[in-house]
Amino acid sequence: MTAAAGCSPTDAPATVTVPSPSAPEAALCRALHKELPRSLAGLDRADPKPASALTAGWGDGAIVLRCGVPRPARMDDPQAQAVEADGVNWMLEERDDGPRFTTTYRETYVEVTMDTRFAHDITPLAGLAGPVAKTVPPSL
Repeated sequence: MTAAAGCSPTDAPATVTVPSPSAPEAALCRALHKELPRSLAGLDRADPKPASALTAGWGDGAIVLRCGVPRPARMDDPQAQAVEADGVNWMLEERDDGPRFTTTYRETYVEVTMDTRFAHDITPLAGLAGPVAKTVPPSL
């Protein structure tokens, strides 16, 4: 995945790789896309390019959501870190350019990448928990 981040409203939106989930997972992602907030953590919605119901963004790349991503290999690690935000569990991957979180125990995987200003702040995940819980059921 590539992301170009900018700070001013004239910067180009982020560019991301659109996931290729199964048809049932894509349907869940389209439902999620309709429920996502217009602003998140004080940042306005600025969806990445190319336009897709499987991706969303806020703050021109500061926060990027991709729905229907493959299961991360890191989930096999019993030492993987996780957080819970308003009833939704997320696996944490620390990266130099900011954290990446992926939902766990859901019928499709939702990935959220954030820039370094959110390195120790799960506030955006709390803002996404309601839409995820409403549209992406827990896996059995």
